[in-house]
Amino acid sequence: MTLQIPRHAPGTKIGLASLPDYPERIDVRSPAEFAIDHLPGAVNLPVLTDDERRQVGTLHAQDSAFAARRLGAALVARNIAHIVDTHCATRPRDWAPVVYCWRGGKRSASLAHVLNEIGWRAMQLDGGYRTWRRHVVEALTRVPAQFLYVVVCGLTGSGKSRLLAALGDEGAQVLDLELLARHRGSLLGDLPGDPQPSQKAFETDLLTTLGRFDPARPVYVESESRKIGAIQLPDALLDAMRGAACVRVDTPRTLRVALLRDEYTHFIADPASLADKLQPLVPVHGHKVIERWAAAAAAGDFATLVDELLATHYDPTYGRSMLRNFPRHAEAMRVTPHAIDMPAFRALARELDAQVNASFTVAA
Repeated sequence: MTLQIPRHAPGTKIGLASLPDYPERIDVRSPAEFAIDHLPGAVNLPVLTDDERRQVGTLHAQDSAFAARRLGAALVARNIAHIVDTHCATRPRDWAPVVYCWRGGKRSASLAHVLNEIGWRAMQLDGGYRTWRRHVVEALTRVPAQFLYVVVCGLTGSGKSRLLAALGDEGAQVLDLELLARHRGSLLGDLPGDPQPSQKAFETDLLTTLGRFDPARPVYVESESRKIGAIQLPDALLDAMRGAACVRVDTPRTLRVALLRDEYTHFIADPASLADKLQPLVPVHGHKVIERWAAAAAAGDFATLVDELLATHYDPTYGRSMLRNFPRHAEAMRVTPHAIDMPAFRALARELDAQVNASFTVAA
């Protein structure tokens, strides 16, 4: 298949509507800016590092704008030379990347100019990352409402995340918000060694994921609250989810305990960290209860600990949340896992998806 070279003239500033024509995207902002959020698929080739940006800013404040521009120009020139020698070394003659910075200003213009002088067809994103961010914020007020959701409900440990993964494996459309937020959505939901993304990065990933869905097919999503760890869900998505049809996963308590033990092995290896995580529950359950749970963790009695946590804290809390936030929960279709391995959940996913699609066809 022949690559279709975009028809814009080299050096042109393009708008967001033209972005699909430019899958290769260069973000020239500093690594710290890039880490907060960036365009999907972008590679970070900073023309000023974090430390260099600070140097230029300090010089601007303490000396003059002229001195700051002189230093900045020298640093940018050196960094662009390195970019050309490394990242660009094997690029073909018809390479056509889009280059952007914070607002489509001098940083991206500098690299785009050099690339075009060499003979490539580099474009500059008009308005830079700031334009992209405004687009994400605006789109998330309306795009979530374009889809028909099926909310997967169930008590803690019922296997909702495993069912979502199985549905995805079986070809269903799945919006896994906990995967995007990198958090299991509870007091104990932090993922070891995998910090949550920034709010902006989460929203970019969310919009990108929604953009892959077909509005004519159902989208499965878990019954999340307003926040997943530190991440807040957009109001438009919450509104659409809370008015959606529900599926309830009714998993026997013994399987729930086994599943939670399987998924929270890091607490088994480090019971002291689990005890620390339980401290916020002291105002709810009292010091004696929390001390008893911490002692069970230290003794390795996780079956008893998990069973008590479910009965005393998680199940009542989840029940109240369902009544408050998902009014169609009472009429939910029910499915019951009989094992916690993925083959069992994939079989359940096939059965569930067939029933859901049949109900959607009848409704249509």
